[in-house]
Amino acid sequence: MKDLHFILVLFRKEFLLEFRTRSAISGIFLYVISTLFVVYETFVKIQPNVWNTLFWIIFLFVAVNAMVKSFVREKGNSVLYYYSLLNPAYVLLAKIVYNALLLLVLSLLIWGLFIFFGDNPVKDIWLFLFILFLGSVGFSVTFTFLASLIAAGNQNATLLAVLSFPLIIPVILMLVKISAHALRLIQDTAVSGDIAILVAIDLLLCGVALILFPFIWRD
Repeated sequence: MKDLHFILVLFRKEFLLEFRTRSAISGIFLYVISTLFVVYETFVKIQPNVWNTLFWIIFLFVAVNAMVKSFVREKGNSVLYYYSLLNPAYVLLAKIVYNALLLLVLSLLIWGLFIFFGDNPVKDIWLFLFILFLGSVGFSVTFTFLASLIAAGNQNATLLAVLSFPLIIPVILMLVKISAHALRLIQDTAVSGDIAILVAIDLLLCGVALILFPFIWRD
């Protein structure tokens, strides 16, 4: 219970800081709206298979833009202060949970704007919502951990996209395949197996991040 309390306190801190600034979130919202407006101005009619691919490509770029500054506040004296008080796993888990919820909201926004500008080819709503949740968790774990790595090395933020490419490809491929079931583009009885694989990938990424993050935090 004490561990959960620390994580919730850090989560609340992330939410309050983001709510006070709001500049990053506003920029992401503007990016999503402008991108979808251009897409629907370019395509007269988007076929379901193209819709599926475009959705995850846009979500991927939104996730990169949203996660790149995850550790921008944890520099200098604030790192030493956190290090003296907290287990580094608490810091990482709080950021992963916050970023996952943020990405889930953004994915719902993207979906809603797709419906607003065009149509909704999704047939299985509950399956698609579940995939949005799993995708948000997978993206959050990957990009949050890599953002901490970049912040620790004082590297350029554009390096996040380069480092994340080999890690995020398995996640995005599984998301496209499973969401194709929700759009009824394919009929495959192995959808439960695909979901299990995606969950396993998310758990594996989270486990690796929790193991490696204390070493990054210590440096």
